[in-house]
Order: sequence, then C-alpha cells, then structure tokens
Amino acid sequence: MSTATHSHGEGHGAHYPRLYINRLGFWLFLFSESMLFAGLLASRFYLRGLSRPEELSQSLGLGITVILLVSSLTAYLSETAISHGDRPAFLRYTLYTMVLGAIFLGGVAFEWTAAFQHFPPSSPFGTVFFAMTGMHAFHVLSGIFLLGLVYYNGRRGAYGPEDAWPPEAVVKYWHFVDVVWVFFYAALYLVA
Repeated sequence: MSTATHSHGEGHGAHYPRLYINRLGFWLFLFSESMLFAGLLASRFYLRGLSRPEELSQSLGLGITVILLVSSLTAYLSETAISHGDRPAFLRYTLYTMVLGAIFLGGVAFEWTAAFQHFPPSSPFGTVFFAMTGMHAFHVLSGIFLLGLVYYNGRRGAYGPEDAWPPEAVVKYWHFVDVVWVFFYAALYLVA
C-alpha cells in the first residue's frame, strides 16, 4: 500500500525541472505582453496614420530613450555580476538601473504636462500617446518594483552563480520593456 502511495503520479508524463517550467512560463508571459503592446502600436497608426503633432518634444523623446537604453546596459551588467558571484557589483548595477528607470519616468511625466495642452487625451493622437506611454510607464514602474525586490533579496544574501534565475528573469523583463520603448519611440516621435 505504501509503495502504491509513493509511486502515485509517476509515469503520468515527463517531469520537468522547476527552472524549465519557470522559463517557459516567463516566455509565455512575454509573448502575451507582446500582443498587448502590438495592439497599442497598431492603434497608433489606425487613429493617426503617419502624422504626429509638431509640439511633440523630439529632444525629450530622444533623451528619455537614451536613458532607458543605458539602463538596459546597467541591467545586463547586474545580471552578469550575479552570475559570476560578484554581489557588490550586482547590487550597484541593480540600483543604477532602478535610478535610470525613475529618471525615465520623470521624463515621461514632464512630457505629459506639455502633451495635455497640445494634444489632450480626447484627441486622436492624444488617445494613442497617453495609452502607449501610460502602459509603457506602468511596465517600467513594475520593472523598478521587481528590481527593488531583487535588490532587497540580494542584500540579504540571496542569489549566486547557481541560483541567478530571479535576477535573470527581472533583467530579461527589463530588456523587453526597453525594446518595446524603441518601437514606441519610433512610432510616436519619428514617424511623420
């Protein structure tokens, strides 16, 4: 009887390691997020075509884009550091990434103040501009939160070369959000 109890569930399919399941779930999550952002991107062209308002600040758009791309570099350095067991560098680069993300959000908030005057949310471009930048800003904010959790746990001694999946997943999410912004930046600021 006890043998049957212990063997129950065996032979009912493959047993996958937890890390494999975590990675598969993560990539499926990113795929679903891609569909959300693709819908927003498509709506930009549907509602406004290939035009954009002259009042949109090109220099601010470029500036916040550069900041976000630099944050991708610091995130990569953070992930690399923990995978090599360099906890101080991991913590430092994670903190840099969070600060750069916060600066990006500040730039978006600054852009919104002018946008409300020139193309309010009720206008076609305002609708897509605030939807795209708002949804992206929410994802940057959630990325900062996740980086904060990883930073907190890292300070407490979590993670190392053998257990780097949580920081790796958060950094991959951060890269994903950065890549989305590259497409949004082109669609909002460069298409004319």
